[in-house]
Amino acid sequence: MAIEIEPIPGEWYENIETHQIFRVIDIDETSSLIEIQYVDGDIGEMDMVAWEGSDLEWIEPPENWTTPYDDIEPDDLGYSDTDTHPEEEPKIIKRYGNEGE
Repeated sequence: MAIEIEPIPGEWYENIETHQIFRVIDIDETSSLIEIQYVDGDIGEMDMVAWEGSDLEWIEPPENWTTPYDDIEPDDLGYSDTDTHPEEEPKIIKRYGNEGE
């Protein structure tokens, strides 16, 4: 009998039956879907029924879990995009109350 383990975003798990290692990225309570990322970087999802039916174990983060991202250049992340703010006049905010003081 499997021990019921709650999915927690950011935590790592191993499926004991398939030996797949993954971490929970997000949980959509509305659709009952759990977004997961495998140790090789692939993204997947499972519903709560599949989660509860799986033999899962909480694990420490794998030592090599960043390997899929090692070849990504900082420019590939979009952080160097200088056109992130629209060029428009700043808006003036009026203060209310105590204007005469």
